[in-house]
Amino acid sequence: MIIIKIQEDDFAHHYLYHQLRQAAPSVGAIVTFTGLVREFSEQGDIQHMELECYPAMAKTTLAKIAEEAVNRWSILGCTVIHRIGKLYAHEQIVFVGTAAQHRQAAFESASYVMDYLKAEAPFWKKEVHSSGAHWVAAKTSDQEARKKWLK
Repeated sequence: MIIIKIQEDDFAHHYLYHQLRQAAPSVGAIVTFTGLVREFSEQGDIQHMELECYPAMAKTTLAKIAEEAVNRWSILGCTVIHRIGKLYAHEQIVFVGTAAQHRQAAFESASYVMDYLKAEAPFWKKEVHSSGAHWVAAKTSDQEARKKWLK
């Protein structure tokens, strides 16, 4: 089971967890990650963030990442929800959840999906501060995190 969604609306963590739990009778571990909007950055306090993407391209990229995780760890379920639009401090941006027979596969696959999402998914973020706005540049640390999975 792979679920990929790009949406403006918030998501309910408990509902997504329940879907993963129902992925298969042999689920023995579920790992989830929820990313939130920070209220600060190197440029100062963030008033809000604007996230954009080309939905079809982003969904295709996320589906490819999820499929690779399913194949690599034989996981039973993978859910990726990414929000777009105007988001304020402490709002949820992204949900990644994986369900597997064993905890190690669930942990590793969830980490893999998040690392690849940060490095490859075509989302653009603009931070808006009281002093102005700027687009957030890709981080070298995200590319480095992805490299550990290339073995």
